[in-house]
Amino acid sequence: RMTVRHALNAMYVRGLLTRHQGRGTFIAEPKLDEPTDKFLSFTESMRRKGITPAARLLRLERIPATRSLAEELHIGLGQLVFYVNRLRLANLEPMVIEHSFFPTELFPDLDRQDLESQSIYQLLETVYGVHLAQASQSYEPTVANEEESALLKIPVGAPLMLIRRTAFDELQRPVEYAKDLYRGDRSRFVTNVSLRG
Repeated sequence: RMTVRHALNAMYVRGLLTRHQGRGTFIAEPKLDEPTDKFLSFTESMRRKGITPAARLLRLERIPATRSLAEELHIGLGQLVFYVNRLRLANLEPMVIEHSFFPTELFPDLDRQDLESQSIYQLLETVYGVHLAQASQSYEPTVANEEESALLKIPVGAPLMLIRRTAFDELQRPVEYAKDLYRGDRSRFVTNVSLRG
C-alpha cells in the first residue's frame, strides 16, 4: 500500500494525475504546448493541434483609457478603447480568459463585429487591413479567484499563467493590449533558444 501511495504521489507531482476532493484521483488530461517564441492567435494555435477553438463573449464595451492603458497603446489618457472579455475553449473545454483592449480610433465599429465565431486577429486583417507583425509579452504565475475558477471550471486557487501582451502592426503601432489567463493544469509554455549569441 505504501509503494502504491508513493507511486501515485510521484505521478501527481509530475502532473500525470489530478486529485478532486470527495471524488478521488484521476488521470490528468495532457497539457497543450504553447510556443512562446512564435506569435500565434489562440485560434491558430488550437487548429494547428487539431483542436476546435471557440469563444464566448463575456463583455464588450467602450471604456476610457487609464494611464497604464494609454501608455501601452500610445494614446491619450481617457481616450476610448474597446474592452473585449472572452472565454476561449478548446474542444468545448474552457482554457483561457482573455481581457483585450483595442483603440476605438483604429477599430471604430469593433463592437458590431462577430467576436465569437472568428479570430479577432484575423478580423483585424480582413476588416480593418491591420496586419500584426510582433508582440511584447510577459509571463507571470498566479492563482484563480472565484470568478475565474467558475469560468474555467477549476478550483479556487488553482494555478494560472498570466500573459500580458502588447501587439504591434507593421507600422509599429500598438493595436492591442491584453491580459490572458491560461489554465496551469492544461497548458505548458515552451520555447526554443539559441546557445550562441
